[in-house]
Amino acid sequence: MKQVIKIALCSAMIATVSVPAVAAEPFEDEIKARQGYYQVIKYNFGLLGAMVKGKKDYDAAMADTAAKNILAMSKLDNSLLWPKGSDNSKLDNTRAKPGIWENYPDVKEKSGNWKAAVETLAGEAGNGLDALKGSFGPVGKACKACHDDYKAK
Repeated sequence: MKQVIKIALCSAMIATVSVPAVAAEPFEDEIKARQGYYQVIKYNFGLLGAMVKGKKDYDAAMADTAAKNILAMSKLDNSLLWPKGSDNSKLDNTRAKPGIWENYPDVKEKSGNWKAAVETLAGEAGNGLDALKGSFGPVGKACKACHDDYKAK
């Protein structure tokens, strides 16, 4: 598990390596870093989704690793990536809606639901395709619940 966390942390940090020391736009560094964070999650979730949809053969080891990578990312405290004002009301480089900061208790609840679904996914993904299918859907629904309200199209 420690290696998975190290890999996830390094992957998320790679997105910020080319960022200049002084951002040209307000919150540019934070936005790029959080977008990198979600790209790591999206990549791993995409591998699992391809298996669920039959576009990729089920591979227990790969499914287990991808799910545990998502779990590792879910455990990171990414609060520094979400400063108030880093939304799409005045910035073009993000799809985060201002409602994130206006409805923080709802965001926190939805985040908790996502983390719980990810915990289940990480425990089930490597136990066969049926187990992966059963635990994959709730994670997607938890993502969608937040995206529907707080991420612009």
